Amino acid sequence: MTDSRFPELTQRQISILKEHGQLETFDEDTRIFSIGDLLYDFFAVLEGEICIIDSSNNNTEVVALHKNEFSGDSSMLSNRSAQFNGIAKEGTTAIRLSPLQLRRVITQHSDISDILLNAFLVRQEMVLNEISGGMKLIGSGNSKETYAIRDFMDKNHIWYNFMDIESSEEAKDLLLNFNLVTDDLPILITSDSKVCKKPSLDAVARNSGVLMDFEDKVFDLLVIGAGPAGLAASVYAASEGLNVVTIDSTAPGGQAGKSSKIENYLGFPTGISGSDLANKAYVQAQKFGCNISIPHKANSITHKGEYFVLCATNGKEIKSKALMAATGASYSRLPIENIEKYEGSGVYYSATGMNASSCKNEIVGVVGGGNSAGQAALFLADHAEEVHVILRGGDLGSKMSNYLVQRIEAAPNIHVQLFTEVKTLKGQHHLESVVLENKSGESVEMTMTNLFTFIGAKPGTEWLKGLVATDEKGFICTGLGIKEEDLYTCDIFRTRKPQSLETSIPGFFAVGDVRKGSVKRVASAVGEGSMAISQVHQFLGELSAQKSVEA
Repeated sequence: MTDSRFPELTQRQISILKEHGQLETFDEDTRIFSIGDLLYDFFAVLEGEICIIDSSNNNTEVVALHKNEFSGDSSMLSNRSAQFNGIAKEGTTAIRLSPLQLRRVITQHSDISDILLNAFLVRQEMVLNEISGGMKLIGSGNSKETYAIRDFMDKNHIWYNFMDIESSEEAKDLLLNFNLVTDDLPILITSDSKVCKKPSLDAVARNSGVLMDFEDKVFDLLVIGAGPAGLAASVYAASEGLNVVTIDSTAPGGQAGKSSKIENYLGFPTGISGSDLANKAYVQAQKFGCNISIPHKANSITHKGEYFVLCATNGKEIKSKALMAATGASYSRLPIENIEKYEGSGVYYSATGMNASSCKNEIVGVVGGGNSAGQAALFLADHAEEVHVILRGGDLGSKMSNYLVQRIEAAPNIHVQLFTEVKTLKGQHHLESVVLENKSGESVEMTMTNLFTFIGAKPGTEWLKGLVATDEKGFICTGLGIKEEDLYTCDIFRTRKPQSLETSIPGFFAVGDVRKGSVKRVASAVGEGSMAISQVHQFLGELSAQKSVEA
């Protein structure tokens, strides 16, 4: 049976690669790429072998031997750094392709695209789940700063090894070796042994290649937000030849990326995790040439007439003819005075694999009655002793899909607390207990180490600062939902009304949860993101015609 990680190419596929790349023979053992390289080449081996070596843990462990197949992984489609060293052994003959040449082949030849991308995704999964290595993160398991970095790295599929200073002797030894102290924590040690004390997420992203720099030019489309709507827009726009850049403040997937298992999304009868769905879409967008950079958080936007200028919180400016807001909605904090103290150390806004280990044999709570809350409760029930779903209302099925309600009711260790609110959080450094209050005003204190909240989604529109029309809650108005007096005065809106997903400024679109009147489901977000691209094309055509008349 063929190993899906190491498939062989056909003679026809090899001939195509030869047309796009260069044939190279190595007369001696040669390092062809190194750990940390941001742009490294793809090799299809014709004779001999390429040895992939992991030296991240001061060893020379052989991860793979490429014979009669090819090197590489999904990092080659972005700016992510090489995770291993590659050695072409003496006498090896291979076809070398640069990342740009590789992307061109993938775009033009679907059969090669399929075999390469499938292998790339499986290899990435193997590295993340089966090999201990990568960058080293040293910190406390109870530290909110450390949690934020781990959460970012997990959601962005960054390969790393976390060492808890409270239980890992290796972590303590590393502090001594690098002459560091606990006040320096958290500490990131990169693959090339660079030490970053208390790194920002920008520093983590830049060291892994997730954060990229853009050319100083005007793009066709800037997509703000890489949730289902933004990723769908990115895939369709890039596949149709538009020059697209997509940014996100945290990770691909948005709120959907936090779902442990989505079972009602078309085409996945056994379900798919939000993280996997987002990662596949992330790779798919890059396959067509979309530039994706994280974390870039929108700070402000200005309209220059012919293009928009977005200023990100890290000081970067991005110019684009058309702009798409896909910033979604985020869960609100519980109205509890000291909740900030426990965020990242007992209070969380998503339930991921990283959280599962801390919930093992513990009593945990899930606040909220939507699908995200239901999916989280079922996921956590596989690890926790008890899961308490805490609902202010009296009907679990009012906002949650029926299949989730039935699963929750059938789970022996899930308990639904109706007409109940969380009033107080307690614990010295980490959450230890919560005080619950029912509608009669009766209170009970319950031992609880982890509390997951999925309530009161608010739109991510603070960066707009009144540029386009929104409703009273901040959701962006589009199409016929825009009042006549709110429309931007311009030639385009004198000849037509805003398109269905267009805002009060022509060329500025809004899709997904951030849009007023949207259906808060993954499928509808994907539909809006993909449908909006035809409207972007119409606007760009109008813009081009306008320039021709002016010329």
